[in-house]
Amino acid sequence: MSPDVLSQLAPTGILRAGINMGNFLLVTGRSASGDPEGVAPGMARAIAERLGLPIRYVPYPKPGELADAAGSGAWDIGLIGAEPQRAEKIAFTAAYAEIEATYLVPPNSAITSLAEVDRPGVRIAVTARAVYDLWLDRNIRHATLVRSDSLDRACRIFVDDGLEVLAGLRPRLLADAEALPGSRILSGGFTAVQQAIGTARGNAAGAAFLQDFVEEAKASGLVARLIEQHKVRGLSVASAA
Repeated sequence: MSPDVLSQLAPTGILRAGINMGNFLLVTGRSASGDPEGVAPGMARAIAERLGLPIRYVPYPKPGELADAAGSGAWDIGLIGAEPQRAEKIAFTAAYAEIEATYLVPPNSAITSLAEVDRPGVRIAVTARAVYDLWLDRNIRHATLVRSDSLDRACRIFVDDGLEVLAGLRPRLLADAEALPGSRILSGGFTAVQQAIGTARGNAAGAAFLQDFVEEAKASGLVARLIEQHKVRGLSVASAA
């Protein structure tokens, strides 16, 4: 292993992996010792094994908080959705997995397609600083984004305030739709959240190592095995870069 890779990805001799605990598809539980378990922790563990180093998980309740800590020395690699705003401080790999983001509309809604959402008077409930919120912030021109601090809160605002649209990841919206009889998930998706692995910008050797590792993990079936092992629905292996 290149000394540059080790010094950039594990300057303390331990691989510190930032984990977004708010993504229920990528983190599905905790071990008896309290460490996060799931596809993202599994990927981080495999990287540590390849480097021949112990791992320490650094959990964050929200993805925005993980992204904010980039370059601070709090973590060495971060497993998080890749997004242009975050990429200003984080060197991302290509995606290892992806999740479709789409819309839920209430019973009797006149909205029937994705194209009908971005119109004046339409209010979209969304979780602040999620990757799909950042996408909506860049692309929505006429509708109004109503942000909240959690998935559950976004759904409550959507219901209690009678908003026209709830934005979210399709697997979560499927559960929300079951709890809201008559609601509908629109066909297709407005974006796909690209789950990737990043390190601080400037870690050129470390970033190249992570990129190669991710491509190998997809090709070898490692990502698919982790998805199957943790029984995750709605998470797909990303295409080769």
